[in-house]
This record gives sequence, structure tokens and C-alpha cells, in this order.
Amino acid sequence: MEWLSVITAAVAPGIALLVYFYLKDLYDSEPVHMVARVFLYGVLLVFPTMVLQRALVLGLGESPLLFAFGITGTVEEFFKWFILYYAIYKHTVFDEPYDSIVYAVSVSLGFATLENVIYAMLHPFSFSALLFRALLPVSGHALFAVMMGYYMGKAKFGDPSQRVKLLFKSLWIPIFWHGLFDYILMQTKTYWVWLIVPLMVFLWVRGMGNVNRANAKSPFRAVRPEEEINL
Repeated sequence: MEWLSVITAAVAPGIALLVYFYLKDLYDSEPVHMVARVFLYGVLLVFPTMVLQRALVLGLGESPLLFAFGITGTVEEFFKWFILYYAIYKHTVFDEPYDSIVYAVSVSLGFATLENVIYAMLHPFSFSALLFRALLPVSGHALFAVMMGYYMGKAKFGDPSQRVKLLFKSLWIPIFWHGLFDYILMQTKTYWVWLIVPLMVFLWVRGMGNVNRANAKSPFRAVRPEEEINL
């Protein structure tokens, strides 16, 4: 039954982070079945992404800069953005700015969870390796998604004249940070911790700021349930 322990350890970080960001929706929680569906979309994205990335590596080579920002960052974040835009952006469930953060995190963590399972099954099982992946790659996917969802929420509910610009930002900003994250891990074999830890702290601080700002703009924020009882 060791394989069951491996899979459970690989899946747990993604589910825990998804629950965390789901519960951060303070005013109008999303339907669980929709969140689960988008999570499954993220899982299914892994296979075409791996095929395309392999083809790009064979055609373009494995230059660290190209691999980090192009083959990994651009391909993965574009597919997630594509799902988020076409499955959620015009859907009726997307009725407040924070919703796109929930769904962006869902698709990203679906992707990261299967990626983590594949890694665990192909490499010797060790708690330290899975803890490393939970704290870095899996968390990274979630935090890149927070940025994506934040700007997509601003695009839908903000100034219509800024919509295209904000949609573009919802794509290129996660690509940049994803690429930088991967590039640091690829290029700094010895002292990577001195760069990646400050980067993760920055991403968490920025991500939680985005979460708070998105919640603050919810149209459901004006009257809370406990306030309705007192009216």
C-alpha cells in the first residue's frame, strides 16, 4: 500500500491550498461542483502540456532562459489562462472579482497536483522531496494563479476601457513570475535558497494583498448576513 501513501502525500498540498483559497471567499462562495470541475480541467491540461513542451524542447533546445520563461512559464500559464477565460470569464458564476481567483487557483492546483503525483511515482519516495514540492512548486502554481485571477477579475468588473490591457496582464504577469521562479531553481544549484525564499515571501505577500483587494470590491460586501438579520 506504499503507492497509496505516495499518492496521498502528493495530492494533499494541492487540496489543502485549494481549500485555503476557497475559504478566503468572504462574501459569496462558489459552487463546489464548479470548483471541482475547473480543478479537473487543470488535471487534464497536464497531458497536452507535456506533449507540447517535449516537442518544443526537441525543436528549440533546452536553453535555461528559454525553457524557464518560454517552454515552461508561457506554455503552462497560457493553457491555464485559456481555460479560465473560456470556461469562467463569461459564466454566470463569475459575479464578483474574487471568483476568478478561486477558479484560477482551482485550474492551477489541478495541474500542479497531477504533476506532483507523476513526480512522486517516477522518483524514489521521500517526505523531504514532497515537502519541498509542497512548499515551492505547488505553492508557486497557486500564487501565480492568484495574480492571474486578480487581473482577470479587474478586467471583468473594472473600467471597460482597460479590459484588454488587464486581460493581457492576467496572462503575462503569471508568465513572468513563473519563468523567474523556474529560472532561479535551474540556474542557482548551490545558493538557490537565498533567492527563492525571498521570492516566495514576496509572492505570498503580494498574493494575499490581491486576495484582500478582490474581496474588498465584492458587490456582496455591502450587507453581510448577520447585518441583514439586524435590519
